[in-house]
Amino acid sequence: KETSSPSLWKDRADTVIIGGGCVGVSLAYHLAKAGLKDVVLLEKSELTAGSTWHAAGLTTYFHPGINLKKIHAYSIKLYEKLEEETGQVITLTFKVLIQSNTNCSNSLTKTFVVDKEQYLITPEKVQELFPLLNVDKVLAGLYNPGDGHIDPYSLTMALAAGARKYGAQLNYPVQVTNLNSRSDGTWEVETPHGTIQAKRIVNTAGFWARDIGKMIDLQHPLIPVHHQYVVTSSIPEVKALKTELPVIRDLEGSYYVRQERDGLLFGPYESEEKMKLQDSWVTNGVPPGFGKELFESDLGRIMEHIEAAMEMVPILRKADIINTIAGPITYSPDILPMVGPHQGVRNYWVAIGFGYGIIHAGGIGKYLSDWILEGEPPFDLIELDPNRYGKWTTTEYTAAKARESYGFNNIVGYPKEERFAGRPTERTSGLYDLLKSKCSMGFHAGWEQPHWFYKPGDETGYKPSFRRTNWFDPVGREYKQVMEKVGVIDLSPFGKFRVKGADSVKLLDHLFANVVPKVGSTNISHMLTPRGKVYAELTVSQLYPGEFMLVTGSGSELHDLRWIEEKVTSGGYKVEIENMTDEMGVLGVAGPYARQVLQKLTNEDLSDVSFKFLQCKHLKLSNVAVTAIRISYTGELGWELYHRKEDSVALYSAIMEAGQKEEIDDFGTYALNALRLEKGFRAWGAEMNCDTNPLEAGLEYFVKLNKPSDFTGKEALKQIKEKGLKRRLVYLTMETDNVDPEGNESVWHNGKARTIDNVIGNTTSGSFSYGAQQSLAFAYVPMELSKVGQKLEVELLGKNYPATIIKEPLVLTEPTRTRLQRKGGSPKI
Repeated sequence: KETSSPSLWKDRADTVIIGGGCVGVSLAYHLAKAGLKDVVLLEKSELTAGSTWHAAGLTTYFHPGINLKKIHAYSIKLYEKLEEETGQVITLTFKVLIQSNTNCSNSLTKTFVVDKEQYLITPEKVQELFPLLNVDKVLAGLYNPGDGHIDPYSLTMALAAGARKYGAQLNYPVQVTNLNSRSDGTWEVETPHGTIQAKRIVNTAGFWARDIGKMIDLQHPLIPVHHQYVVTSSIPEVKALKTELPVIRDLEGSYYVRQERDGLLFGPYESEEKMKLQDSWVTNGVPPGFGKELFESDLGRIMEHIEAAMEMVPILRKADIINTIAGPITYSPDILPMVGPHQGVRNYWVAIGFGYGIIHAGGIGKYLSDWILEGEPPFDLIELDPNRYGKWTTTEYTAAKARESYGFNNIVGYPKEERFAGRPTERTSGLYDLLKSKCSMGFHAGWEQPHWFYKPGDETGYKPSFRRTNWFDPVGREYKQVMEKVGVIDLSPFGKFRVKGADSVKLLDHLFANVVPKVGSTNISHMLTPRGKVYAELTVSQLYPGEFMLVTGSGSELHDLRWIEEKVTSGGYKVEIENMTDEMGVLGVAGPYARQVLQKLTNEDLSDVSFKFLQCKHLKLSNVAVTAIRISYTGELGWELYHRKEDSVALYSAIMEAGQKEEIDDFGTYALNALRLEKGFRAWGAEMNCDTNPLEAGLEYFVKLNKPSDFTGKEALKQIKEKGLKRRLVYLTMETDNVDPEGNESVWHNGKARTIDNVIGNTTSGSFSYGAQQSLAFAYVPMELSKVGQKLEVELLGKNYPATIIKEPLVLTEPTRTRLQRKGGSPKI
């Protein structure tokens, strides 16, 4: 062990990493290797203490998330070469992995498996690869070449050796006792050995991460879970094999099995009713001195999974269990880790909540290192953003979701999936109680928001399916309501910020690629990264001189706010920023009769001449004060009405009463998605994110390269434009049968050959077009295959469906149709 001593101790560091598990050590290794000086890691016990040392060590290329596959792939490639680089011996076995169950689906994007194919194999091939398997109930296996397992202890020691080799200092046992944030954004890290002043700190403390967060009044939503696995004695049939068995994941039985020397290692994931949380650690903190201890095992809790495994792998019946491991692993509410800088606290980063730390460690170390050193993430991992949670994420919610996520670990995921544990949170809109029995609610960043509404005769409730299910016809009804009459939608989950002050115009001119809107006007603006990627899309309104309202999507609230706050601090702008998300409700009113209904409630002239598209005004509707913006994500005539949350019921009731003659009705986010896709509207997180630039995403209209201000990303975007694009977002119509694209499906060209080389892109989002009566999708494809009329194919549920690139949009927006009518043209609906 390397221990703290006066000769090694530093009182200053660029980066202090708190926690010496595989993730923290990987970050130290990557930062030091990249050339960062003064990297110090502090571990309270010893390296691998906590969860790393007892991990099962599975490594797999597979993950549903496109970019998380990159994390997995980098980890595996790194682990293959670490022993040669560091001289530290690693026990590393790469074999194939089979995921087998009775209802396998191959609808995942092949494009991004990262140098490794994955494909369905027959039961006979499954048996060939795992001859000890009973395949009577196996219909297919998902075959992932290149997967395997690694010894977590030797992996961490190899990373540690590499970190030291490149100049990082790893000190243990050294406990962090307190954290002090200084006015200049630096930190004082207090320990029994002295205080270190650091430019930034990174919390990689595993199940101690919550205790570290509490030092600075952050309640990280984490909870330790008891994970058990068993190891058998030598099994003659296993010992007789000439090659090592692949790893098996049986989703239906909810367990994994791999070879461990001449025996087997078996690990289940119990149901949410049977699994166990270490609740006391959340309320009372981790017991002092806990490091490499284990919990008491409980085989009774996992007996049904053992029986399922014995049926699938019969030799387990006569195997003796020689070891049972029951150790803590840390879960976030949605089972995904939290990685990146934290909103509201300067220079505080996290890499915490890893349920699968071994496979993530290498890639996350590299990802975070690149982000820290280069000022922006190397690619988009919004699903890991620590700022996806907020003050609404209570301990009770975290515990309920951790139970659910653990129990659902190996279930089949569905499109539009909803999970109901811990809901609703305290974050409900003013209309929740009024609407909850009338609709199917969806979960959006803590909020409940209507997806679709019930009518007599509808099959109500959440009915998951890979195909069109009970929501399909009702959504068509709501689509027709907005296109032909008028509809109301609850948009309260939007993130809403007020920005004002002496430098507000100057700040926004630097933040956004679009021009700053005039007083009383609104526009769509994008924040870009220094490399010219799309960090965020917001609606920007100048309400009064120098006072703005910024609106973003529900899932982007703190993600965007953190970026804005960072720019304010680094640029020294004199502004005030107020997050009004929870205090403000939003109603959308859209459809050809929207003006007619709202005009009944106000003396303000809402005519097209007096209240133009993309204007904003303060007015009263039935004596309720609102900030009204003439804009609608439906693309139809409409307004977004911003108001106090406590006025939501009164405002909604007045609008619904006023619209009786026009047959006004509700609509939800599913219909909104169908409407926006027909209009060719992009969505942040799908068509644009930190993986895309605005030119390839078709956002040129919103990017003003000729504006005087040197906005972030401007120079990079000029270079991108000069070099030319390699790919482009295209608009597809598809011929399908009872199934529609959702996003992240493979796009094929000349798919008859059925080789991986024929996968040329991926969809980003999709929906059924109720207007055209066919499927629609956005997709990224190479420039040479992006012309209108190009024939392609999109894979859905293992079948390739014909697709054609068309000129967008399928349906013109209402403002465009109005302009065409004035000019005597023929509007396209």
